[in-house]
Amino acid sequence: MHDATKGRKPASLPGELAAIDRHQSLGERAYASLKDSLIRGALRPGTKLTMRSVAQALHVSTTPARDAITRLIGEGALVNLGPKTVIVPQLTLAALDEITAIRLALEGLAAQKAAANVTPADIVELERLQERINQGLDESRYTEVLDANKDFHFLIYRRSGMVRLVIMIETLWLQIGPSFNDLYPEFAQSRTGVSNHMWALHGLQDGDAAAVRAAIENDIRSGYRHLSSLVE
Repeated sequence: MHDATKGRKPASLPGELAAIDRHQSLGERAYASLKDSLIRGALRPGTKLTMRSVAQALHVSTTPARDAITRLIGEGALVNLGPKTVIVPQLTLAALDEITAIRLALEGLAAQKAAANVTPADIVELERLQERINQGLDESRYTEVLDANKDFHFLIYRRSGMVRLVIMIETLWLQIGPSFNDLYPEFAQSRTGVSNHMWALHGLQDGDAAAVRAAIENDIRSGYRHLSSLVE
């Protein structure tokens, strides 16, 4: 497998990073904002980041921006490109295989546990998020789709009541989230993800833990099949 970052021109840093709340630790808030952008897929693989560009996007000095970037490099979410520049890495097939295997175990467990804890209000919110996804697919607004998709999944996972499990799942999404951009427009045409989400919703409404787990696992496998073909 060749180095997937070679020969690719790094994409420029988009303006989706939100300015942070200065009443909390700037380093922590910078890290949380950048991490959330990666998980949501707001930053695509190949996106180039510099200390200055991140600091400007977050409205902070370069020190908290550097701290956030350094932490994310240590977590494997970013890689060094040069003395002052890092990029969001491209996934290798080996990394995708490993992440997917772990996702199936952890996210499947979280979904299964959530079935006993969701409330009617949760179902209403999941339906609202799914409507956002559907509208985004209809209008080719894939950033909106990715944003709502993250919220859909993690609402379910948080209802597992297993805080440490959710943190581990976030770590996986931190590395694979940017690559979710590559699912579109194919997923917009097939609506495979929509079908999986609807099965998860039906399972949650029925309190069928096995059905919810199967739906989430199918969603993960659907994404894997498409992403693996692109990586190969």
